[in-house]
Amino acid sequence: MRILISGASGLIGEALSDRLNGDGRQVVRLVRDRCQLGETAILWDPDSGILESRDLQGIDAVIHLAGENIAAGRWTPARKARIMESRERGTRLLAETAAQLDPKPRVFVSASAVGFYGDRGDEILTEESAPGQGFVAEVCRNWERSTQPASAAGIRVVRLRFGIVLSPNGGALKKMIPPFRWGLGGPIAGGRQWMSWISLDDAVSAVVHAIDCPDLIGAVNVVSPEPARNARFTKALAQALRRPAFFPIPGIALKALFGEMGEATALASARALPVRLEASGFTFQQPNLQKALLTLLSRSS
Repeated sequence: MRILISGASGLIGEALSDRLNGDGRQVVRLVRDRCQLGETAILWDPDSGILESRDLQGIDAVIHLAGENIAAGRWTPARKARIMESRERGTRLLAETAAQLDPKPRVFVSASAVGFYGDRGDEILTEESAPGQGFVAEVCRNWERSTQPASAAGIRVVRLRFGIVLSPNGGALKKMIPPFRWGLGGPIAGGRQWMSWISLDDAVSAVVHAIDCPDLIGAVNVVSPEPARNARFTKALAQALRRPAFFPIPGIALKALFGEMGEATALASARALPVRLEASGFTFQQPNLQKALLTLLSRSS
């Protein structure tokens, strides 16, 4: 099985590539640097619309993970435009190219995020829930809509709405570990907001499951069945590191430091559940937050 991956050098993409190669499947990476081209690397440039359909012949599955990092810094108008365009252009280019192939890939798996639901307080969110408001929700709506050429061509399309993917090697957890190790961690803005999270191991397994499960289609929440309020999450992380968590972060300070980006990513509440993932037969290896953190942190110590 030949599997094409965009974003193969990212947190999920790198772990996913290792898993698939270990399973005896051939991973073909999409790259922007001609120096990286080879039998298992294909050139593309979403900004310029460069992706040759002939290079994709024989691809059985497309996994699209690439996109501008939403939480890399404050949102200026130019940065927000880059975030939106990176998801729309890349997804549409891949979907349109996959639709032209003969034979076509069996499945097109595209990343999205629980940010699709916006800030929803204590509301329980399933894949049937309506989209939310705000910039992140708009990005996710357009991101998912850009897969339409693939589904219109009869390709099974799975849109994975990832929660916070936990790994000590990247993402939110990597940023949180140092201050918590120094005893400077604590809940954010009172800690009542819900965090939908998933361990990196389970996130990778969910992507593999999406490839292999022929009945899985459409939006899928890739989150643990046990979402946690921010206060519980920070307490669990402090306990896993054997440190106190006595330094709460006021929401106003976060807004002052990071502006709209901080408010949308750290203060928004999303209590999402993996209804479709569990209904399709997926089994979580790390559904419990405390145990997941202990396992992840033991690997990095």
